Amino acid sequence: MLFDPFFLRGMHLKNRIIMAPMCQYSAGEDGFPQSWHEIHYVSRAVGQVGAIILEATAVEPRGRISNKDLGLWSDNHIKPLAQIIEKCQSYGCKVGIQISHAGRKADIFNEPIVAPSPVRFNNKYQLPEELDHAEIEKIIDAFSAAVQRADLTGADFIEIHAAHGYLINQFLSPLSNLRTDEYGQNRSLFLQQILERARRQLSSDKPISVRISAEDYKAGGNHPENFGELLNPIKSLIDIVHVSSGGVVDDTEIPAFPGYQVKFSEIIRQQLKLPTIAVGKLDSPILAEEILQNKRADLIALGRELLRNPYWVLRTSSELKSSIDWPIQYLRAQHNIG
Repeated sequence: MLFDPFFLRGMHLKNRIIMAPMCQYSAGEDGFPQSWHEIHYVSRAVGQVGAIILEATAVEPRGRISNKDLGLWSDNHIKPLAQIIEKCQSYGCKVGIQISHAGRKADIFNEPIVAPSPVRFNNKYQLPEELDHAEIEKIIDAFSAAVQRADLTGADFIEIHAAHGYLINQFLSPLSNLRTDEYGQNRSLFLQQILERARRQLSSDKPISVRISAEDYKAGGNHPENFGELLNPIKSLIDIVHVSSGGVVDDTEIPAFPGYQVKFSEIIRQQLKLPTIAVGKLDSPILAEEILQNKRADLIALGRELLRNPYWVLRTSSELKSSIDWPIQYLRAQHNIG
């Protein structure tokens, strides 16, 4: 199944292998991509992944994880991202953009940082300012504008980053959301409002992925069994759930082993009746295939393995004796994989 096509709304993936979004910390301080980004992403498209999700791309300058993050807070960001996306698409690869705001985990200079509640992530970060309703509305507007710009880049889909302790995740988790207003009583409200606006900005054939941290690894936090309850009222706004974990609080130990997050994907998939993307140390082709065959996820995302090996898909197709289209320039290597 790893090399079977997959259909989502109007999007057709040639296989079920996704390049997970990974910050490169190589953008200009104005949020613009550099030559590195073109080489980095296009090489994975040549390597025949089904889709690439571009790294966390900030909706406003204070929403960057670092001063070297990509941005979509200006119309001027559209063209350079569109050029990278078009080149990736020319190799039959679909491309999404992960739309993000770091909230209290923004490590930037000369900018105040914000969060649902005035609680530091740890002592290395600034004390965030608590968002009032007017500021929340401005950030929702910023997400909406960034989604509209992402659409104009020609991206095939978008992913809303609601994982790893960044701003939306901070609203979703009771460990970081200490509010008593409607955003505290309904912790998915902020995400809901972002998704409602995002859906209006996109044509009906473009999917929306949401990346979540299904497990906080701490008592009193989110766990996959209750995360489905958070998302169930808004699942009609979501096409696929990208299931990760952790990142919302600092003092946790994550037991990372091959497939350690797959159970979370399986639970979310069963609860919401939505397709999921599994991620986290899934570089074994046999493990990846097992996950799909047993309906524990619908797509497989690879991160660090694709940093090590941009041509993982080509090699794996040979190992699993699956026939896929190779770039004609590489055909001479097709049967010489040791």
